[in-house]
Amino acid sequence: MTLDLLQKNQVAMITGFNLNEIPLKFIEMGCFPGSSIELLQRAPFGGPLYFKINETHLSIRMDLAREISIEITKN
Repeated sequence: MTLDLLQKNQVAMITGFNLNEIPLKFIEMGCFPGSSIELLQRAPFGGPLYFKINETHLSIRMDLAREISIEITKN
């Protein structure tokens, strides 16, 4: 499953991503395999997704979210 499919308030663990597609700043902010991630809000019309990753809040564009693999840990 990829991050763009996560539903609001679901919690997941990042299992992997394509290093060629993910900017280094996301990794520096804690977006790496094993990190806990929760979807807090979806922007309308396919806009960015707003997440809590560990203790950091971060917006990620939909196209980047499709490059991040996850495993749901809590519905």
